[in-house]
Amino acid sequence: MKRKAESQANGQEARSKKTKTAAAALSAEAARNRFRAGLFDKSVLGSYTDQYATSAPYKHAVIHQLVDDRLLRSVRSEIRNNVQFTPKETDIYKIHQSGDLANLDGLDDESLAKLPSLLALRDAVYSETFRDYVSAITGCGPLSGRKTDMAINVYTPGCYLLCHDDVIGSRRVSYILYLTDPDKPWQPEWGGALRLFPIQKQENKDGEVAKTPLPDVVKVIPPAWNQLSFFAVQPGESFHDVEEVYHAATKAQQDKDGGRVRMAISGWFHIPQVGEDGYVEGEEEKNAKNSSLMQLQGNPAQYDMPQAQPVRVDNPRGSQDEFEAADLEFLLKYIAPTYLTPDTLEQISDHFGESSSITLANILSRKFAHRLKDYVAAQEEQPLPQHSVAIEKKTVWKVAKPPHKHRYLYQHPSAPDQLRTSQEESPITELLDILLPSRQFRHWLQVATNCPVESSDVMARRFRRGLDYTLATGHDGKPRLELNLGITPTSGWGDEDEESEAETEKKSKTSGKGRGKGKGKGKGKGKAEGPAVNEVGGHEVYMAGDDDTNEDAAVYKSSDDDENILFFQAAAWNKLTIVLRDSGALKFVKYVSRKAKGDRWDISGVFEVEEQDGDSDADDDENGEGAAPALGESEEEEFNGFSDSEDSDSD
Repeated sequence: MKRKAESQANGQEARSKKTKTAAAALSAEAARNRFRAGLFDKSVLGSYTDQYATSAPYKHAVIHQLVDDRLLRSVRSEIRNNVQFTPKETDIYKIHQSGDLANLDGLDDESLAKLPSLLALRDAVYSETFRDYVSAITGCGPLSGRKTDMAINVYTPGCYLLCHDDVIGSRRVSYILYLTDPDKPWQPEWGGALRLFPIQKQENKDGEVAKTPLPDVVKVIPPAWNQLSFFAVQPGESFHDVEEVYHAATKAQQDKDGGRVRMAISGWFHIPQVGEDGYVEGEEEKNAKNSSLMQLQGNPAQYDMPQAQPVRVDNPRGSQDEFEAADLEFLLKYIAPTYLTPDTLEQISDHFGESSSITLANILSRKFAHRLKDYVAAQEEQPLPQHSVAIEKKTVWKVAKPPHKHRYLYQHPSAPDQLRTSQEESPITELLDILLPSRQFRHWLQVATNCPVESSDVMARRFRRGLDYTLATGHDGKPRLELNLGITPTSGWGDEDEESEAETEKKSKTSGKGRGKGKGKGKGKGKAEGPAVNEVGGHEVYMAGDDDTNEDAAVYKSSDDDENILFFQAAAWNKLTIVLRDSGALKFVKYVSRKAKGDRWDISGVFEVEEQDGDSDADDDENGEGAAPALGESEEEEFNGFSDSEDSDSD
């Protein structure tokens, strides 16, 4: 899963092609003087080479006290006083980043005069002397001194970088040099570690071997002042992340810890460029081709978990227009009465037809909601095993993988030939096995959306704080209904009820304005406030596809520049969202910070729908009839919510 987001997280690849001569002109003696004494001794080089050769889960090395201490202290001081950082946030990372240090040569004399030590460090790192040193340790071949690719990244509490392998373009070696406070040693419990993932190799019947990362890290390298960590970039193998920098329990403690500011210079060494020793014409293109083939070999997607399990519907249009008494009796066990009245269903259908999405607060009946909340809250109190294998062996949950796509816990409905034990049965399995696959719920959904359902695929999900997320993906094929029932029992997710239920009931019934939040793609009606105010993550985001090749569609900022956000929903209790999603819309669930008060819980469903005659020309339908345009396909208005004050909890 390659996106520009990965390169942006550690330095702008597109801006790293500037040719410079300073590093090439640096003599071997001048370069060595900028590193610690004895670093280039033959015995020291040999020890690092041995360390690299025997390391796991893939080859890597760590060098302590790399740079002359006085030089690096001066670098840190210059950065703190003179370098500006931009907060950046996508599905895969949350950081503060400088510009590419390749552009230092282009600064005016006054600006450059403020960064002499930083310039000296950059030229030393890309000097022939040090490049040969890294090449000797890794055995990776010659490295470019002309193509520099490094940036300063600052991780403050709540920042992180999720699992990826760094395989983009001409990168050959990835490195990170820490500039944490030299006088206040970084503590491992603060987080911020470089973490390496093991690889699972699986062979198919044709003898092809697929490589996929496993969900649990096996090597943790905490930050330390003047420490360099590096490894060769290897397709399908060099998977790693940067652990979240954790908040302290109190502000006073965080201040005492120096703010827990993880500063580092990170970047890549590239293959030799045109005119450099070791340049091989076509090598970059060949590497890119081999990388793509290696990552497709053996069809690794077949080992992704969970796999789609759609259950087909024989007669999508078989439901009647009106509910029979027995159907209503069944639905009333689970759904609040307000959402079963003809008037409310008509409002829902009208709004969904206009906006292709809707948020329904307090959707579950009071009695069932109480039972469900008690169960989920009790489950949160029980500790989970740390390792994925133990979780799958000792609990009802499975672990989603591979981690460069997603990681969370999930449960599927029971199979037709599967009987759950009494210990396995719960209000969650009741939703999965009884309500959501039922003919009655399918009928309700079709009335609410005017979309005949062809298949359903539902599962329960649990996103553990400090661990879980999904990264942005699209889907192939025609538009489909996607449901999300929030069953998160804890508060503090940026979606709290700030008004009484009576006020909300009045608002939703008269003006149609509810608590759901959205951003009009074209009409600019409303603001997508969720990502800006939610500090703990866990919100589900729908975003416009990447129409501009120079921009990453998965990037959003904590500002008013949020035109690409189509819809988001924070983790919530007893709230249902329904979206008709086009293949052009990306979707992800934001990483859940350890700062969250609990885990994010939900029921997620995909309902394939029958294409209707109005699908292709819905915008031209003079009477406004036909299926709604899918989110991501056309403009979306601000979300309208409905609440049920007569049959909801006042939590």
